[in-house]
Amino acid sequence: VGNRDDSNLYINMKLKAAAEIGISANHIKLPNTATEADVLKCIASLNGDPAVHGFIVQLPLDSDKPINTEKITNAVAPEKDVDGLSSINAGKLSRGDLGDCFIPCTPKGCMELIRQTGVQVAGKRAVVVGRSKIVGAPMHDLLLWNHATVTTCHSKTSTLAEEVGKADILVVAAGKAEMVKGEWIKPGAIVIDCGINHVPDSTKASGKRVVGDVAYSTAKEKASFITPVPGGVGPMTVAMLMQSTVESAQRFLEKFQPGKWNIQYNQLTLKKPVPSDIEISQSCVPKPIDQVAKEIGLLPDELELYGQTKAKVHLSALKRLKNQPDGKYVVVTGITPTPLGEGKSTTTVGLVQALGAHLHQNVFACVRQPSQGPTFGIKGGAAGGGYCQIIPMEEFNLHLTGDIHAITAANNLVAAAIDARMFHELTQTDEALYNRLVPSVSGARKFSDIQIRRLQKLGINKTDPMALTKEEVKLFVRLDIDPGTITWQRVVDTNDRFLRKITIGQSPTEKGFSRTAQFDITVSSEIMAVLALSDGLDDMKKRLGRMVVASSKRGEPVTADDLGVTGALAVLMKDAIKPNLMQTLEGTPVFVHAGPFANIAHGNSSVLADKIALKLVGKEGFVVTEAGFGADIGMEKFFNIKCRYSGLRPHVVVLVATVRALKMHGGGPAVTAGVPLPREYTEENLQLLAKGCSNLNKQIQNAQMFGVPVVVAVNAFKTDTKAELALVVKLAKEAGAFDAVECTHWAEGGKGALALARAVQRASQTPSNFRFLYNVELPVIDKIRLIAQKIYGASDIELLPEAQQKVALYTKQGFGNLPICMAKTHLSLSHDPEQKGAPTGFILPIRDIRASVGAGFLYPLVGTMSTMPGLPTRPCFYDIDLDPVSGEVNGLF
Repeated sequence: VGNRDDSNLYINMKLKAAAEIGISANHIKLPNTATEADVLKCIASLNGDPAVHGFIVQLPLDSDKPINTEKITNAVAPEKDVDGLSSINAGKLSRGDLGDCFIPCTPKGCMELIRQTGVQVAGKRAVVVGRSKIVGAPMHDLLLWNHATVTTCHSKTSTLAEEVGKADILVVAAGKAEMVKGEWIKPGAIVIDCGINHVPDSTKASGKRVVGDVAYSTAKEKASFITPVPGGVGPMTVAMLMQSTVESAQRFLEKFQPGKWNIQYNQLTLKKPVPSDIEISQSCVPKPIDQVAKEIGLLPDELELYGQTKAKVHLSALKRLKNQPDGKYVVVTGITPTPLGEGKSTTTVGLVQALGAHLHQNVFACVRQPSQGPTFGIKGGAAGGGYCQIIPMEEFNLHLTGDIHAITAANNLVAAAIDARMFHELTQTDEALYNRLVPSVSGARKFSDIQIRRLQKLGINKTDPMALTKEEVKLFVRLDIDPGTITWQRVVDTNDRFLRKITIGQSPTEKGFSRTAQFDITVSSEIMAVLALSDGLDDMKKRLGRMVVASSKRGEPVTADDLGVTGALAVLMKDAIKPNLMQTLEGTPVFVHAGPFANIAHGNSSVLADKIALKLVGKEGFVVTEAGFGADIGMEKFFNIKCRYSGLRPHVVVLVATVRALKMHGGGPAVTAGVPLPREYTEENLQLLAKGCSNLNKQIQNAQMFGVPVVVAVNAFKTDTKAELALVVKLAKEAGAFDAVECTHWAEGGKGALALARAVQRASQTPSNFRFLYNVELPVIDKIRLIAQKIYGASDIELLPEAQQKVALYTKQGFGNLPICMAKTHLSLSHDPEQKGAPTGFILPIRDIRASVGAGFLYPLVGTMSTMPGLPTRPCFYDIDLDPVSGEVNGLF
């Protein structure tokens, strides 16, 4: 701070020394008008910068504003305080924690000079003259903890000469020229002179010379070793500053090296009977999320806190860790489920709790963010269940950090842009449109960047708005959208059956331009799928721009880029792209990010969350992610779409099965949400169970088709018998599973998934010969047929006329080489939800095909797929309430 000549001289010496040994050093110079707040702000920035391993505040602070020096030095983060002047480092030194602090550079240099003499410090009598915080006091502590007997003297010590005469080691830092006389010194003593004083000298050009605090000419005759002034302690002080900076960098690298987690796990207190999910969640006190981040090696500036229990992680973490090896990649999927679900989320959490809290492996769960539609509808939340939950579950299931709201806003901006553009094109001339799209501002007209891209797409290589011909103006301003081809719908994150078909544009201001439209639920938006498959901001922006919303009347695709909305969408999504960090009940880290529908989209959490997690866990760690619905849907899309785009290769498939679902596949009665289970599901029935294992066998085969070992997790319910569980384990192994184990994690937490965790560890050591099911260059029909025959068991496919037209259209438009994302029921391997088990020989009907070009897939519609759920007679919201006194949420499950 300021411009003192002496400070500038010292700083230049330090910069020169740093450059000589390869330390990158910078001088941050604040003016002498800087306030205390200005200095503190600068220090805070350096504290949080991972590229800075150490920094010093040059004293004195030359400001014309009052500044509390003590406050400034204590603001420096102790781990970066290479000058060792903060109270924390001073306190550690005073109590002897020499290996866990930075020592002020001058005392540290003095100790190094003493060591260089070869004289043992232990047992010697040492005298320190001076008691400053920078030299005297820390020098006393340093000598003391090196086992010398230490006396501190100062200018007011009445017997100074007598005390000095007793010293085997004498360190003088009193700031008085030649204060200590040579005759005072004990013969053979080691003398360290820290003083820098100027005394008059007419023989010098400057009229003065530099002397120390010791009368050098006489003292050198008695001392065995003595430091000259200048040229003694000064250079050592600079050298020690360099050494402390290197030590700081080494500590940083050790502390933040992936694969070296020092994590604190939460101890569960299990109760029987198992309480409700929200009771369990609220009974556990989560660790502060910044503590979780620190434990797993994230840096402070990579974290964006949303309260105490959730945070966003900046993509800079992935850039920092790019050269680190990835951990083991595990995907959790399931057999074809009942409408109640078979516990994939619970198993995912149980597995990571077992691997982390019980086997002490670095492990991350990566899961989807749930829609609020099911949360308030019939299914409830998706945080897991029992003693295997992501907490706080009410934060997880409601709002989280607003990603779904951002997608809603972005999606509906596109929808508004479509209808507004059609309206304006229908009501204005080419010239009027052009004048409004490229207005004159201060007498000048200029194309925006996104308009330049549209011109280039049209083959118009001009940048001057005045240079376009009438025909070029017409091409530029007319998207000429065919209303019958619009595939983009408005969205809302609520189950609302009455929005499935609506009429828009009925206000008189829309001049009769109405059309039939609909609302979908937000998680079915293509923007959600784009978020899940993007590998960075730039990739997301490109995908958003490529999204096809309709076709023109000429049959050409109309994109978000054509609408001019891409940049605005990226702005709305700039925070949503950052994964959300939470934790499990037992304190293992979780990324919650993206939540695309598993039927019309690919049903997997984000690529970015997986990539960051794989780097953080290190080579021997595990990342466990979940694929939506059964293996025929979520897992197939995980492999053929997500892994294709991410470049990641899985090591293990965990296939979740339940006795309940297998009995249903064996011919058991219908399972209906909200209705008590028939007795076939609550009483032992080995015959029904064995018959239903046909579905388990087929899903094991489906996983093996991709060359990845399969571990079956039999999620045990309290009504299952030992014989039933044993039968499933036996049949799974006979079907080719690497292993099959019974799991009781819902009631026991990670402890109940220990056998599963060990099986996954073993399976991850075996070779994974991962392969895709199809080559994307195959014709669209062939790719669909391969999935239908190989994964579902169909004999063939049948394309209805609309689907045939779409195959021709998308192939013509250049989208034929995209992966396939089948949109079919999750309740059967076939298109018919009533067909259980492992049906074969059926013809799979393809009603229509749609394109999510931005996300990067075509999705054939198998039968009728609802993209807007409805509310049941008694939705979950009847039980959800807020305690106005405690502020706690009640009734979520």
